[in-house]
Amino acid sequence: AVVSTQSTGTVGRKEWNMGQRASDTRGVTFDDVVVPSENVVGEPGGGFKVAMRCFDKTRPTVGAMSLGLARRALDEASKYSIERKTMGKPIFMHQAVSFMLADMAMRYELAKLAVWRSCTDYDEGRRNTYYASIGKLYGAIAANKNASDAVQVFGGNGYNKDYPVEKLMRDAKIFQIYEGTDQIQKLIIAREHMTRFL
Repeated sequence: AVVSTQSTGTVGRKEWNMGQRASDTRGVTFDDVVVPSENVVGEPGGGFKVAMRCFDKTRPTVGAMSLGLARRALDEASKYSIERKTMGKPIFMHQAVSFMLADMAMRYELAKLAVWRSCTDYDEGRRNTYYASIGKLYGAIAANKNASDAVQVFGGNGYNKDYPVEKLMRDAKIFQIYEGTDQIQKLIIAREHMTRFL
């Protein structure tokens, strides 16, 4: 429904979130609102189905945002691993760090393929629920693990607000929550997968 701005309602206080602080997050409460019939969108009672179909479009966008963060974490860690030296050489030349960078690169590239697949299916008019959930879930995993690994590559500096990766770690967490938690994505993926066999 389209609710008039003249309706009785309240906008809550700004929520001070762990990450993505530029997002102005507030609760909205409507008290005793009457929606005129001309403001009803779709069939009464059909809103849940409409909302669920919307996720096929919005989950790939969350996956894409996750990709951006996963890539930024990889880029920051890669640059830092060239600048920071231990035992006379850049830290990327140490196998432990190079393996972390390789894992970060693989997670980013694999998440990108899943997100692109979900977007392609949507653009071509195919139902993309399965790949939308995979892309959203794996994008969130890549963003969170890459942010965590970037902090690790930075060492003590990664935990410091003077360096960019601690913010990435805080910002990444929401990708595992909004547009359906990781656990919801797994339920959807399993359900969609099993329809092929039932």
